[in-house]
Amino acid sequence: MQKKSKLTLYIFIALIAGVIVGYIYNTNVINKINANISTAEAHIKAIDKNLLASADTTTEAFKSIKKLRQTEVKAQQENSTLREDKLEGFNILSKIFLNLIKMIVAPLVFTTLVVGVAKVGDIKAVGRIGGKTMLWFVSATLVSLLLGMLLVNLFEPGKTMHLPLPDSHLSTGIKKSALSLTEFIGHVFPSSFIKSMADNEILQIVVFSLFFGIATAAVGEQGKIVIKAMDAIAHVILKITGYVMKLAPVAVFGAITAVIARQGLGVLSTYGIFIGEFYFSLVLLWLIIILAGFIVLRKPVFRLISNIKDAMLIAFSTSTSEAAYPKVLLELERFGCSNKIVSFVLPLGYSFNLDGSMMYMTFASLFLAQSYDIHLSFGHQLSMLLVLMLTSKGVAGVPRASLVVIAGTLSMFNIPEAGLFLLIGIDPLLDMGRSATNVLGNAMATVVVSKWEGELDN
Repeated sequence: MQKKSKLTLYIFIALIAGVIVGYIYNTNVINKINANISTAEAHIKAIDKNLLASADTTTEAFKSIKKLRQTEVKAQQENSTLREDKLEGFNILSKIFLNLIKMIVAPLVFTTLVVGVAKVGDIKAVGRIGGKTMLWFVSATLVSLLLGMLLVNLFEPGKTMHLPLPDSHLSTGIKKSALSLTEFIGHVFPSSFIKSMADNEILQIVVFSLFFGIATAAVGEQGKIVIKAMDAIAHVILKITGYVMKLAPVAVFGAITAVIARQGLGVLSTYGIFIGEFYFSLVLLWLIIILAGFIVLRKPVFRLISNIKDAMLIAFSTSTSEAAYPKVLLELERFGCSNKIVSFVLPLGYSFNLDGSMMYMTFASLFLAQSYDIHLSFGHQLSMLLVLMLTSKGVAGVPRASLVVIAGTLSMFNIPEAGLFLLIGIDPLLDMGRSATNVLGNAMATVVVSKWEGELDN
């Protein structure tokens, strides 16, 4: 595998190159297409206003306006498709890497967790470790949500942006997350382990692995054969991880180029205040996570940050913390964490401990309320915080999960769902910071639980 310092350097070079190439490609190719899309969207808005103002829908004039709207919608869709076609080459680079990572994650979680639980052996010990893990997760989630709530009230980014709000009747196309007990239970407990592996349902894989690991330990001598086999398979998969990670700089280049080429650097100035305040909030959250880790770990916490910086860069560049999972697992074991703790805590963290996403949910939801000049009392904001804490646990592994949860929460507080249009354009940029924060939070949780269990070799 590449040396850590070399990999970091290559990823950083890929980041810079991606921004430069993306800007050039946006200026010379995509910008013309974006202008056509913007023109079509402006025409559609104007037509919609005329349609709403028309009292008689049977006149030829009304039918003519509707036909004109269909023409503009078709032009918008054609240009959007053309834009994605022009970016396809860059997207393929990151897609190959992400698919290879997804290929690794499910078997890696299963094999390492079975070995970890089987080595713990005692079901009481599994319960004790699980209890400590969930205590950290719940605490970190509450801190992240509260921090997002406090900072968005302090900064009030919605009041300073002065953006025109979209029509409330427009649909964002984002499916809302409606958390019902039946759906949540169905999401947690697998009906088919093979299907869970195929769909990369980490939480369901964790549940099956816990049962499998405890049963493996319970059968005694025969179980040792299974443990040895699983351990060998896990090492093979980790070797594959080493090969896949060599593609990380190429994937980073493709992902960054596509984002900058699609949006252009102009998106940074248009939404500069909101993006800047959100990233400042993320930095504060990082400091809190590191401080909490320092209280338990002392000076080694800084070595941990150094060890996982590559994984955080990969998560940041690809906008998904899942891409960093195999790398984080390797680095935590290299740091001195027990294999059984890492393989138990880390998969759970990817479902229950997404600190960056948690903070974004309160930050973004209240930002939209401010944009609409909707005042929410402290009690309402606390209610929103609790709702987000519960609903977020039901959508692990859902694409654009943060937006899905926010969409399901807005209507509960009479905030128009159409406000999400303010976020959709910049969500990929915000997701980069969220993903890197999720990696930091899960790595810190794993090391802290290892320390609490006396399983940290420093």
